[in-house]
Amino acid sequence: MAGIQVNTLNNANIYIDGNSLLGQAEEFKLPVVKFKMAEHKAVGMVGAIKLPSGFEALEGEIKWNSFYANVWPKLLDPFTPVQLQARGSLETYTSQGRTQQVPYVVFLTASFYEVPTGDFKQNDKAEFSSKFYATYIKQQVNGADVLEVDAMANIYKVGGVDKLDLYRTNIGG
Repeated sequence: MAGIQVNTLNNANIYIDGNSLLGQAEEFKLPVVKFKMAEHKAVGMVGAIKLPSGFEALEGEIKWNSFYANVWPKLLDPFTPVQLQARGSLETYTSQGRTQQVPYVVFLTASFYEVPTGDFKQNDKAEFSSKFYATYIKQQVNGADVLEVDAMANIYKVGGVDKLDLYRTNIGG
């Protein structure tokens, strides 16, 4: 009889351009990979179907726990993308306890488009949330590629398999 295996991923560190931001962010919302779906219907079909036609923009958000003068200049330049990285520890539990810990890493190339100057309330700490668009995302677990999307180079890989290699060939690029 196979036992239950449970994975947990419940904390991470954030890096901007290779610099650790340990303790500076309260929350890091990574982009959601959302596929654009185009409806197709034709005479003779009893219903409509939706087929993949690309990706929505990759959007994320960082909620900072305060203002950081060393970080804001990077956020305030929409013309120069930053390299973001989230690093966590993916833990596996079985009936034998914690049986494995492996690195979970997400790499992003991002430009911030919404940068706060602060929300102030009496006797409360100021709130700062900044939003970004990513043109590149790569997700790895224990060094193995899970996902790679490069919107500027028409690259989409799942599990290291290039899903757009023939597409790029067919369009001559």
